[in-house]
Amino acid sequence: MQQGTPATAASFANMGVDLLDFFDVTPTSLWLEDYSQLRALFERWRAAGVVDIRAFLEEDPRRVAECSACIRVLKVNRHTLELYGASSHEELTARLADVLRDDMFQAHVGELEQMWAGEPRFQSKSVNYTLGGRRMDILLNGVILPGHEADWSRVLVAIEDVSALEDARQRAAASQLYAQGIFEHAPVSLWVENFSAIRELLEEARMQGIVDFRTFTDVHPEFVERCMSEIQVLDVNHYTLGMYRAPDKATLLARLPDVFRDEMRPHFREQLLDLWEGRLFQQREVVNYALDGSELNVHLQFSVFPGHEEKWDLVLLALTDITARKKAEAYLEFLGKHDVLTKLKNRSFYVDELNRLQRKGPFPVSAIVVDMDNLKTVNDQLGHAAGDALLRRAGEVLAKAIQKPYHAARIGGDEFAVLMPGADARDAEIVADSITKLVELNNQFYGGPRLSFSLGWASCGEGESVEGMLREADAAMYEAKRQRYELHRNGAVNESVRASAGKNEA
Repeated sequence: MQQGTPATAASFANMGVDLLDFFDVTPTSLWLEDYSQLRALFERWRAAGVVDIRAFLEEDPRRVAECSACIRVLKVNRHTLELYGASSHEELTARLADVLRDDMFQAHVGELEQMWAGEPRFQSKSVNYTLGGRRMDILLNGVILPGHEADWSRVLVAIEDVSALEDARQRAAASQLYAQGIFEHAPVSLWVENFSAIRELLEEARMQGIVDFRTFTDVHPEFVERCMSEIQVLDVNHYTLGMYRAPDKATLLARLPDVFRDEMRPHFREQLLDLWEGRLFQQREVVNYALDGSELNVHLQFSVFPGHEEKWDLVLLALTDITARKKAEAYLEFLGKHDVLTKLKNRSFYVDELNRLQRKGPFPVSAIVVDMDNLKTVNDQLGHAAGDALLRRAGEVLAKAIQKPYHAARIGGDEFAVLMPGADARDAEIVADSITKLVELNNQFYGGPRLSFSLGWASCGEGESVEGMLREADAAMYEAKRQRYELHRNGAVNESVRASAGKNEA
């Protein structure tokens, strides 16, 4: 037999191999079947006007059973008997109802549909059962043997048990579905992104001889902008949409420049610096924006997917909204340095600032000591609610009068102090006058108890004691208070009187 020449019965015989022996020892399940009655049934249905065979069969499942009954099994090979657990051809054919059952209906309809269309070959993935009841996923291939195209009296069917492959496929599909479910329903914002273009930009920078990447990005901030523009977001999960106030994924992905802006740039630069150093897992706190414009404080975890370390074409970002925590931290920090009632700085800040000024200045340093008059009387006569309202008014006046780098602090129940780095006595007097005028305006605006202060101020230069300066200011305040009471006792009408240099009443 020449190479490439098809094997015939004669050529097999010349090799000493009988075709029936070859059929029987083939290590694949082979079925030789007679489909002639099925062809005749199809012809009757065509004559009756049937056009859509699938619809016709699905309309009445008994028609599929009628088709199956037309198929006669002529012979099966040894491997088939082993596969199906049959002792003989007769046992197998007698128990075909146990083999062909349950969930093979749609696959069989597909085979019949292919034959109805005149295809000489047909294929399907179906389910059979062994005689012992084991379910098998099978791949079925059938062919009308040459010379029998007119009557379909000889059809060869090969069946392969693909249960292991199907089981592996189903496990992989279930695993993928499980992973997708975790991704979509995780209670944290997840982003799958492609950083391959950013990796290429970093490699180009290396090839250009860049060594100090931090300095390079200082000099070329546009490089950071370009890298930001190259981020490709592949997918986000459902939690992300709620967190970023987006109606759907398409809207969010179309408005990414509204999400990553402003304060995000320095954070992204630090992310690039880490990537430059080969750190493929990163954590940091960043600022994003929701689509409604609200600021989001986010804890970001960045990781390149395993197996993608060479290209960075798949990276996962997990973003946790820490806005509430940040607000709580900011409020705690505020409480640590501020008086809740007046919103001015508190005594703790005042003490720390005094120490800092003594060490670092800048000199000259001035201070105004402020005592609120008649708070005890208001509390006793009108109640503490009225006293608290008066304290809040005091906070309004001092907050309005004092601008950075100066600070006003409540250092006691009715005591306040203004610390003025880099200010001399003249600057302190100007601020004291401003406080006096604002007190007068405040009394015109509010009814009820009148707000009044006694003030004293002092200054010190470099090398002098800040504490000593405060004692001078405190003494000046008490002198102003003494003069106020003296004037009131003598029936003075004008409540804003300068008692002496460094002292004032409001």
